[in-house]
Amino acid sequence: MASSETNLPVKPIPGSYGIPFFGPLSDRHDYFYHQGRDKFFASRIHKYNSTVIRTNMPPGPFISSNPRVIALLDAVSFSILFDNSKVDKRDVLDGTFMPSTSFTGGYRACAFQDTTEPSHALLKRFYLNFLASKHDVFIPLFRNNLSDHFSDLEDKLAGKSGKVSFNTSIGGAVFSFLFRLLTDKDPAETRIGSDGPKLVETWLAAQLAPLATLGLPWIFNYVEDFLIRTIQFPAWTVKSSYKKLYESFSTAGTSLLDEAERAGIKRDEACHNLVFMLGFNAYGGLTNQFPILIKWVGLSGEGLHKQLADEIRTVVRNEGGVTLGALDKMTLTKSVAYEALRIEPAVPFQYAKAREDLVVHSHDASYEIKKGEMLFGYQPFATKDPKVFENAEEFVGHRFVGPDSEKLLRHVYWSNGRETDEPTADNKQCPARDLVVLMCRLYLVEFFLRYDTFTFEFKPVVLGPAVTIKSLTKASSY
Repeated sequence: MASSETNLPVKPIPGSYGIPFFGPLSDRHDYFYHQGRDKFFASRIHKYNSTVIRTNMPPGPFISSNPRVIALLDAVSFSILFDNSKVDKRDVLDGTFMPSTSFTGGYRACAFQDTTEPSHALLKRFYLNFLASKHDVFIPLFRNNLSDHFSDLEDKLAGKSGKVSFNTSIGGAVFSFLFRLLTDKDPAETRIGSDGPKLVETWLAAQLAPLATLGLPWIFNYVEDFLIRTIQFPAWTVKSSYKKLYESFSTAGTSLLDEAERAGIKRDEACHNLVFMLGFNAYGGLTNQFPILIKWVGLSGEGLHKQLADEIRTVVRNEGGVTLGALDKMTLTKSVAYEALRIEPAVPFQYAKAREDLVVHSHDASYEIKKGEMLFGYQPFATKDPKVFENAEEFVGHRFVGPDSEKLLRHVYWSNGRETDEPTADNKQCPARDLVVLMCRLYLVEFFLRYDTFTFEFKPVVLGPAVTIKSLTKASSY
């Protein structure tokens, strides 16, 4: 049988969910403990000779009522997740389970809402309008916070240990930037003080614990699995952390909350949504993305460092400073930022449910999916699809330089949409897509204006790498 759209053969979706309870449990242990994430999917692609397969996804079988998914593991099939006419994104942000709304004041945050819900468009439009109103603020505000970040790195490198946690340092800079952007206030002037990153991370950990592993010795695997995936952590365990974030934002963000009310959003609902956006979407994503960026640039070595430094310093000198116009002329710097977003997306998963019976295409086959079935996209396999990207597993800094290479941007999916699409109130693409790319480029600019090269080490953690800076070689001309 052939697909009427593509003439590809229609095949049954291979794979198995196994025996109830035991099948999901076995898959979960393979995923977390026996194989690891990439091998879990790669082994099933090899076994079934297909990039569209049936499998179970954590945290089932205890917390999740239905861990069964259809996994989309190539660039073509993954793109169905962006078609809002065919898929429903209601309550699937975290996958096959949803944390209690008690974590967010009883409200379902915008990120959990489907595009068909009226409040989704209302909230998303409010976010987009706010970001548009702040476009002149992004560069000077972030540069100011990066200056503090680099001073912190240098001070700690000069200490006894001779090395410094990049993640901790950038986390403080990111939180300060986001809080100031939203409220025009320094978090140090509020109840939050310097505790912002710790408060957010505590709140996030309680919600996302079922998707994590602590990396303990194998003898403790079953104990860990039972403790964090039998029942969800209740919201009261992190109530004090969230209350401090909410009350500080409610007080400091008066102007923004006034705007939300004028837009037709209840003040309390707006505040809870904005705290979620700051903590979960923005802080959570950026504090994964910056270590990913510095890891891959670091692994690329001094050759790429010199090329970046030469381009950045030449353009800044010629343009008379760090401006949007100057950033746009830094083609290698822009390409490196996109390549980091491609090779290791900070958020590797996307979920959706089929709105109707539909057909999904891979490179070489079509598959029929029934209404209500859960679709799961593993983004690192989609954006490292060897049929789309040459040397897909390698970090190629100049990959997106030039008009032909830039066509590949349509296959960069990190923002819950194609990089060539635009975030709107009617889709699920990250409203701050352009800001995130800008911040990654700006980080590289500020870094290589100050330093010629650096040394580092890293280790994998739950999301992204934990990076330790060991040395920074200052630029003699800065």
